[in-house]
Amino acid sequence: MSDTVAITLNINGEDHRVSVEARRTLADTIREDCGKTGTHIGCEHGVCGSCTVIIDGEPMRSCLMFAVQADGRKIRTVEGLAKGDELHPLQRAFIDNHGLQCGFCTPGFLMLATAVLEKEPDIADGDLLDALSSNLCRCTGYQNIIKAVRQAAIEMRGPRK
Repeated sequence: MSDTVAITLNINGEDHRVSVEARRTLADTIREDCGKTGTHIGCEHGVCGSCTVIIDGEPMRSCLMFAVQADGRKIRTVEGLAKGDELHPLQRAFIDNHGLQCGFCTPGFLMLATAVLEKEPDIADGDLLDALSSNLCRCTGYQNIIKAVRQAAIEMRGPRK
């Protein structure tokens, strides 16, 4: 076995101390070593977006990153969206608007949309389409995903003054 590196991944506010080979991806480490299986692995080339997590406030493809690169950084996965039994506005909106079918791409879309809306709650339609087009869905046709993100954006920004 090759040499391993001891790292600490802060996932959803909880530290996970793990030893990994330097070449191990963050996606594999999150799933297999930290037990956060909501992060899905699709293409393993950074194309599909199923493995999207939020790292220090930025959406990132965890299949394109080595776990050692995330040492000490703040990582958010889909498991961190809900607060206990209370779903995040995006999770509720995906359900309300039928924004998922098979559900494989859903965690990546949820994390991408969370990062986008947290930075820009009043994002323009064209910019939202550009952002969401970086993730792939083979089932829904995207219209319900867009409707869901729009509904969540309204809830997340709260009442207008």
